[in-house]
Amino acid sequence: MVNDLITCDAGIWSIVPPVIAIILALITKEVVFSLIFGILSGTVIYSLMTGLGFVGFFETVVKLMTTKLGDNANMIVFLCLLGILVALVTRAGGSKAYGDWASKKLKGPRSASAATSALSCLLFIDDYFNCLTTGTVMRPVTDKFKMSREKLAYRIDATAAPICIIAPISSWAASVISYFPKNSELSPMAAFIQSIPMNLYAMLTLFMVFWLALRKNSDYGPMARAEYRAATTGDLGATDSTQADEEFNKHTAADSKGRVIDLVLPILVLIVLSIVFMLYVGGLWDGTGKSLFQAFGDTDSGAALALSAFCTLIFTFIFFMVRRVLSFKEFFGCINKGVSSMVSACVILTLAWSISGVCRDLLNTGGFVASIVESSGIPVQLLAPIIFLIACVLSFSTGTAWGTFGILIPIVISITEIAAPELTIPCLSATLAGSVFGDHCSPISDTTILASTGASCNHLAHVGTQAPYAITVAVCCFIGYFIAGFTASLGFAVSASISLGASLLCLIILLIILPKVWGADKVKART
Repeated sequence: MVNDLITCDAGIWSIVPPVIAIILALITKEVVFSLIFGILSGTVIYSLMTGLGFVGFFETVVKLMTTKLGDNANMIVFLCLLGILVALVTRAGGSKAYGDWASKKLKGPRSASAATSALSCLLFIDDYFNCLTTGTVMRPVTDKFKMSREKLAYRIDATAAPICIIAPISSWAASVISYFPKNSELSPMAAFIQSIPMNLYAMLTLFMVFWLALRKNSDYGPMARAEYRAATTGDLGATDSTQADEEFNKHTAADSKGRVIDLVLPILVLIVLSIVFMLYVGGLWDGTGKSLFQAFGDTDSGAALALSAFCTLIFTFIFFMVRRVLSFKEFFGCINKGVSSMVSACVILTLAWSISGVCRDLLNTGGFVASIVESSGIPVQLLAPIIFLIACVLSFSTGTAWGTFGILIPIVISITEIAAPELTIPCLSATLAGSVFGDHCSPISDTTILASTGASCNHLAHVGTQAPYAITVAVCCFIGYFIAGFTASLGFAVSASISLGASLLCLIILLIILPKVWGADKVKART
């Protein structure tokens, strides 16, 4: 709930704000304008339905945005601190040194692509941290091999959330478990682990990421055009701020004292401290006897990441001063540069959180969608594919996978435990899979924004190039969940094997066909 604002049941009007924001983003290519217009349309609807009047409309907008900014202040602080850390390691020459080293060790774009995805898989604790860290570390490397920023953003985005949603120790797992009904017959942890092989979108997306990395000429659609542009013109699709950063740090190329360790060690310290502070904030050492997983479940990832970034900056200051790779003045001169590099991401994230608040806290968009699910009366065999589609639409519309978890998981568990107990895990998996898909494709999703930020890629260019890839996987997932509904009676292990195998086979067929009919050769023919 946003302060003292009361949620109203807006019915079908509740889906208007996200629809407006998404359509405007696709038409105008201006995500900030689109988000603002979506927020304003939602608060107008809310003010009219609650009788707040003209003044109440403006009060609602301000109250909503300030509340959401306050609720997520830790994440804003983390982004700014991380921006400072990126500016520091770049100015010190660590990024350049790592890029030079990696370009010698990695033999080409395919090995660089695989290395990017492998690194992202290792950072399974939190998707925010994953997106920004992977982009920071691998951007100099992928630039060496002329990988477009759109492709880098896809690799980051398509690995971060899928690996987090199948990792039992992660902020995502903790979120999912927290939404289980208190009176459920299932153990939340056991149910989450069981859902992993049936989380088709996560499993297939990870497979696709490495398939695209290891096979030549495997891109298609807008991504093929972006890769062709990068290879033939050298235009990687970097944002203006990235180009300015390169000018800012150009002098480090010739006489920098920076070494690979000046990038690797601060990042390793950040990773270790992130895990330690997640456990600390979660109460592992507060004397209450919490287990490791309970501590992860109770943590505040935003607060933990902000603490870890701040302590990492202190470490980096001492480390750089001792090694004399930066002067005192140069070190603190990077602070403004680092913060300014994150301003755009902070603005977009604040607006994305605000429109999510409009949908969830003011207009009850989730409740409207949930009521349609509960009153549908559909055959139980079709529950899994239909729940998958609903989760896709709801997550895409609201821009939040976690919000979709919170809306659908209690409903799905309650329905299936009574109507079809054998479908409880497949339907839970379908909810998680659809939520991640919608989150990937939505231009108002915070994780999508952070992936484009980490890659320093135009946000809407990332959305446009990623969507065909995500939709390809989603189509195969729908087929898999359709099969799961009719094979559930055979037992979970058999049903999961058949569903995963069938959807994987469909994906492989599409990944062979699509590059031939919509790939690089077609792009060349049109130029």
